[in-house]
Amino acid sequence: MDRPGSDTLFAGSIPELYDSHLVPLIFEPYAADLARRVAARDPSRVLETAAGTGVVTRAMARALPAHAELVATDLNQPMLDRGAAVGTQRPVTWQQADATRLPFDDASFDIVVCQFGVMFFPDKVGAFAEARRVLRHGGALLFNVWDRIEENEFAHTVTTALAGVFPADPPLFMARTPHGYFDRAAISRDLADAGFSVTPRFETVAARSRAVSARVPAIAYCQGTPLRSEIEARSGAGLAEATSACAAAIAERFGAGPVDGKIQAHIVIAQS
Repeated sequence: MDRPGSDTLFAGSIPELYDSHLVPLIFEPYAADLARRVAARDPSRVLETAAGTGVVTRAMARALPAHAELVATDLNQPMLDRGAAVGTQRPVTWQQADATRLPFDDASFDIVVCQFGVMFFPDKVGAFAEARRVLRHGGALLFNVWDRIEENEFAHTVTTALAGVFPADPPLFMARTPHGYFDRAAISRDLADAGFSVTPRFETVAARSRAVSARVPAIAYCQGTPLRSEIEARSGAGLAEATSACAAAIAERFGAGPVDGKIQAHIVIAQS
C-alpha cells in the first residue's frame, strides 16, 4: 500500500529529471498561459506556492512588469535549489515554505499563483485559506489543476502499462494525486470553505504534449515524479524494466518516432 504522504516528496534525482523531462513535456504551455494571466492584472507583489523547479517562476519573470516583486516558494528545498540554479532573467526570492502555513504577513500580496500544486496539498482548504489570508483586498488566487487522467493521454498510458507490470498492486500515483483533484464542484466547495465568497471562474484548456520519442515521457513519469518511489517499492520488476514497459506502451499507441498526446487542465481564478 502506497502512502499518500510520499506523494509530496521530490528529492534525490527527481528534481533534475522533472525539470529536464517533465517540464518541457507538459508544464511549459500552461506556465506561459498562467504567467500571461498574472501579468494582465499588473500586480506589484506576487507569491507563487508549490513553485517546483520554477517553470512558472521563469515565465512570470519574463512576463511581469518591471516593478513587480516575485516570491517563489515550495515545500521541497531540492526543487527550489534546482530552480535557483537554472536561474531567472530578473531577481526572484526563492524561499522554502509550506503552503498551509505561509510565513508571510496578512494582506501582503496582490496575487497568489500555483501551477499544478494544489492537488498535492494534504489540507487544501487550509492552503486556500492561507492564500486568502496573504492576499490584499481585491487580489486573486490563480491556479491550475490537471483534468481527469483519461484526458491526459501519456499519463493514462503510463498508468495502464504499470498496471500490467504490477497487476497485484498497481502504482496509482498519477491517478490518485496529479489527476485526482479535477471536480469543479469539489474545488468550489473547498474555496468557499476557505473563505472565498465569490464564485470561482473555471476555464478548461487542452494542449499537446510532444517528445522526440516514446522513451522521453516514460522516463519523465516513471523517474521524474514520486511514481518512481512506488515502482522501486515493488518487487517483480525494477525501475528500468517498468520504464521500458511504459515506453513500449506509448510507442504502441502513438508511434515509434516522435510522439504527440493530448493534455488537459482546468484554470481556476478565485477573487478575494
